[in-house]
Amino acid sequence: MNTNDLPASIQITEEGPREGFQIEPGPIATTDKVRLINALSETGLRTIQVCSFVSGRLVPGWVDADDVVAALRKRDSVDYTALWFNAKGMHRALAHAETLTLTGCIHTVASDAFCQSNLNRTLDENTTAMRAHTATHQEQGIEVKKIMVMAAFGCNFSGDATVDKTVGAVDTGMAIANEAQTSITEIALADTMGWANPRLIERIVGAVRERWPDIAIKLHLHDTRGLGIANAYAGLGMGVTRFDTTVGGLGGCPFAAKQSSRTDDVYKPLPPGNIATEELVLLASELGIETGVDIDALLDVGKMAESIVGHSLPSATLRGGSLSSYRNALGA
Repeated sequence: MNTNDLPASIQITEEGPREGFQIEPGPIATTDKVRLINALSETGLRTIQVCSFVSGRLVPGWVDADDVVAALRKRDSVDYTALWFNAKGMHRALAHAETLTLTGCIHTVASDAFCQSNLNRTLDENTTAMRAHTATHQEQGIEVKKIMVMAAFGCNFSGDATVDKTVGAVDTGMAIANEAQTSITEIALADTMGWANPRLIERIVGAVRERWPDIAIKLHLHDTRGLGIANAYAGLGMGVTRFDTTVGGLGGCPFAAKQSSRTDDVYKPLPPGNIATEELVLLASELGIETGVDIDALLDVGKMAESIVGHSLPSATLRGGSLSSYRNALGA
């Protein structure tokens, strides 16, 4: 890693609403979901993933996805995005095209066992599914410009990822994109089960960047074992400028442990999920990297998120506060 490669600015995609409310035991009121998203819109964040258009039976936390999007106080400076996995979800998203920024993604996997266990399909079957997925989106006028590699750094079923496996997964996505005659502008590498470490980040990001030097790389990092922000620093040192995060560390890693639950009013949390937005914003600020995000406003939203879900969130910065407030006090 060469710290001279640190970027001048980074782009953050806030996934807390979608990720957190999808996995929290709840129920969480629609008005509270809208309140949190509207507050996030005021912090300087430019992209917020607001919901999942999925089966209400399988994911009861997002049974109200349509109502949430319809009630948002839309800011023109913010891109509101959503997640879906099939044509039915896509058509639900299309009904909100005036509010949502709609884009498609080719999902590939760097682990055969993860693909089988979590998607219930082989890698070849997933490739076939992604060809159909891409075609369906293009038929509806939705651009497919992104590849996301799941388990890009390893998983609990296969162990550490290899450079060849992850690069091969990107290659598969590129082949699908080429067949569909669409140009990929972003490669997202997801540490789906928290197996990454800084050296592995350097090796895999370096290999992907060497192979596709003109395509932006995004890191979707999980803090499952406490290495999330160290891995983000390694990514910054490699010149990565795009990251997925969640305010307060909302959400959790469903692949690493059993679903969270409440027993006798005691909350049993999952291991941490995505890195906390405010932790990345603090790191970037200390390194002189621009994010456009007001960290103190973001911390207020993190506290709001804790009040909504009814328990503390894993973010260390949410507990410790920003350094700017202390510096201002010391300078006063």
